Amino acid sequence: PANISVECDAVPSAALPTATDNCDTSVEIVYNQVKTDGNCADSYILTRTWTATDNCNNTSTANQVITVEDKTAPVLAGVPANITVECSALPNAPTVTATDNCDANVDVRMVEVRTSGSCPDSYISTRTWTATDHCNNTSTANQVITVEDKTAPVLAGVPANVTVECSALPNAATPTVTDNCDVNVDVRMVEVRTS
Repeated sequence: PANISVECDAVPSAALPTATDNCDTSVEIVYNQVKTDGNCADSYILTRTWTATDNCNNTSTANQVITVEDKTAPVLAGVPANITVECSALPNAPTVTATDNCDANVDVRMVEVRTSGSCPDSYISTRTWTATDHCNNTSTANQVITVEDKTAPVLAGVPANVTVECSALPNAATPTVTDNCDVNVDVRMVEVRTS
């Protein structure tokens, strides 16, 4: 066959050429293949050589050079869609995988970047996954998570309304507060007297 260039997952099987001779009706053909490494694991050159030898050791050779390349980037799978969540519901990063036409063990890495918003518990988290194969072909995909805090704190321990004698006005209570995101909520009391 002629010389060709192919992707690493499309290397053809060795051909089975024939040989004719002016005297020998059953010429012996010997096949040999030499692999020359390229600049990465899935990029190399195959030199296939066929040698035909007749009964009197007359020989002829022919070869095919196959240039094997990897120009196909991996394909990422399992990248989640963009979402908007409350600050207490930020999901864990999933395990994203990648497949490749040649590399069975693609390297997948994630980088997460936080962009501040209008307050500490309102921001954008961008998760970017990059898949890289043996020949440094890469593909990237990302998820943008818009994080919001729209939930008000919850007060606990606020006493019920009471009617008391003027000499028995109780001291102001010290209620507690919980919040879905903020562990140090600011609590202030204002007292208004109406005659």
